Amino acid sequence: MNEPSAIATTESAAEFAVWRTALRGLAASVQARVRTKLRDALAADELEGLARGVSEGVGDTTFALDVPAEEAVEEWFCAHACRGPLSLLTEDAGWRHRGPDPAKPGGWRDLADFAHGGPRIVIDPIDGTRPLMHDLRSAWVVIGFAPPGPAQPRLSALRGGLLVELPPSSQGVARWLEAEHGGPAEERLLPVGASVKQVAAASVRTLSVDSDARCDRGYFTFFRYHPAQRRRLATLEESFFARLAEREGADLLQVYEDGYCSSGGQLALLALGRYRFVADFRARLGGVEGPFCKPYDVAGAVVVARTAGVEISDAFGAPLDCPLDACTPIGFVGYTNAGTRARLEPHLEAAWEALS
Repeated sequence: MNEPSAIATTESAAEFAVWRTALRGLAASVQARVRTKLRDALAADELEGLARGVSEGVGDTTFALDVPAEEAVEEWFCAHACRGPLSLLTEDAGWRHRGPDPAKPGGWRDLADFAHGGPRIVIDPIDGTRPLMHDLRSAWVVIGFAPPGPAQPRLSALRGGLLVELPPSSQGVARWLEAEHGGPAEERLLPVGASVKQVAAASVRTLSVDSDARCDRGYFTFFRYHPAQRRRLATLEESFFARLAEREGADLLQVYEDGYCSSGGQLALLALGRYRFVADFRARLGGVEGPFCKPYDVAGAVVVARTAGVEISDAFGAPLDCPLDACTPIGFVGYTNAGTRARLEPHLEAAWEALS
């Protein structure tokens, strides 16, 4: 890396540090409102109402549970646009640009594009709405931070990531995962509804994946969503694991599956060491309608996972880098460390060759 690039990277990380408190505040607001909505629905015996489709956003269906989260994001966006320019990507509206309105002191106005000198921020307020709206499993607030730039950023432009757990009603503690480019990935455990001050004061554990390249004794999962995708993915999975058993000595009784419907959550579990491998090949299969993983689903999660040492490729084995938008279908493969990738990836590609 040459010196100008190194300086730019340092400045970008510093910019994320400046925005860290504000982004924590955004995540805390989303978490508090979602928990209230979930508990109110349970108290009224109206949990099914959270699964009601409200509208179709740019990236995905907006369910009733998504509404308070999107309201929290909108309020945060308006408040910060009064103070300085910024761009925000959300699944419901795509990219929007706002900044202070000179004609209305204390107000904001829409801006034309990214050329305003402020940060570019990507958020999925609830990644994992479907399991959470049935009070089954955690969802996550997924936030990615890119420094100022004149155009729509790519995933590789991100310099900070924040993952905040939105747990089911029975869970009173939530995980906060945070990383900046070139710095450590960190985990904090906090009560649901914790304030920004509590986040700042909480004890920190550095996230760093282990170096074990084993191919069993853990979760090695292929994500499937649409029923029409499952037959081909099952064939691919069977071929892959047969190769691991034959050529790597894997004990397939010690290989576990998990159909966790949260892309950001899957990457969080890799960073936390709960998963050993996860593959989302929906976009590589082709010929089947989605929903697919989109860039906003994983943007901040990729920063956290990679900083912790997780290896992430796209669905074809190339570096995962894509335009940050609400529309582009993407696939990814995550390996808990470089050794695991070196051991498993050749068998994965061989299984694809057999499938085709």
